[in-house]
Amino acid sequence: MKWIDIRSDTVTKPTEEMRLAMYRAEVGDDVYGDDPTVNRLEELAAEMMGKEAALFVPSGTFGNQLAILTHTDMGNEVIIPDSNHIFIHEVGASAVIASVQLRTLESPDGMPELGRIESAIRSNDVHFPETGLICMENAHSSGRVLPLEYLKSVKALAGRYSVPVHLDGARIFNAAITLGVKAKEIAATADSVMFCLSKGLAAPVGSILAGSKKFIEKARKGRKLMGGGMRQVGILAAAGIVALEKMVDRLEEDHRNARLLAELLSEIKGLKVLEDRLDINMVFFTLEFPEPQVVVEEMKKRGIKINPPEGKEYRFVTNNDVTTKDIHRVVTVLKEIVEDFS
Repeated sequence: MKWIDIRSDTVTKPTEEMRLAMYRAEVGDDVYGDDPTVNRLEELAAEMMGKEAALFVPSGTFGNQLAILTHTDMGNEVIIPDSNHIFIHEVGASAVIASVQLRTLESPDGMPELGRIESAIRSNDVHFPETGLICMENAHSSGRVLPLEYLKSVKALAGRYSVPVHLDGARIFNAAITLGVKAKEIAATADSVMFCLSKGLAAPVGSILAGSKKFIEKARKGRKLMGGGMRQVGILAAAGIVALEKMVDRLEEDHRNARLLAELLSEIKGLKVLEDRLDINMVFFTLEFPEPQVVVEEMKKRGIKINPPEGKEYRFVTNNDVTTKDIHRVVTVLKEIVEDFS
């Protein structure tokens, strides 16, 4: 049975070209800086982000937390929308690794008003922590893409207070497609940016942290502190190079499949697609019946892997391993389950 997995785009399998590149990869000790494949990946990533330098890290969470560690001092405060991945899904790592506290701003779409961000920046008072960083996210985990002008405004505001900005750009290439710009134009709105190779780009592992040369030099030492000295990691970096060279443009296919999926799902009785959150490769919806446990189990019995809803919202994610034919299969099966258990 061929499984259809729409839990996330993290489930993608490496392509045959990636597997061959990994097999043939020239390697060295990356902690010493002499792995040529890693060096090439980092140079390519820095160029694509429009930054001076880049660093290969094991995961997106690792990259975000390394950025916070590098930008801030112990006891600083980090301003972040309360719906962002760093706050919701990174297991409180900022408090553990960087010893900072997160000052969250309520914002379901990751775009708090500029006035709210400015009012959260701490003044010079002996009782207050110092604002050390502002974190944004694009594409946002809600499925929305933040407008470029908004991000530019946040960067300008932060600059007036000499506060750096970090961008969680796990799906920055998805955001770039939606905005019709190069990824480097989004990255230019932040002092540092993290993006994932292992989501829609289909590499088996790894993310990139990019910024100024001075920032990355400091981050490299922080990566070692966090246990990220990965030695002959060119075997993994080789897949990342293929991801950046061959897999970026094809993300448009995932977006088209997501829109098709949303259109077909909306025809199911009791199902409501959240139409305002279809910017990238994600479809969010609510379903009146049956119970979530039934939906998840019955879908799995029929060869389709989905996550249970978070709150009341289901999320289906298209990816490199999901075809248009698979989309039709998903909708047909879900419709059958709704009819059988109604």
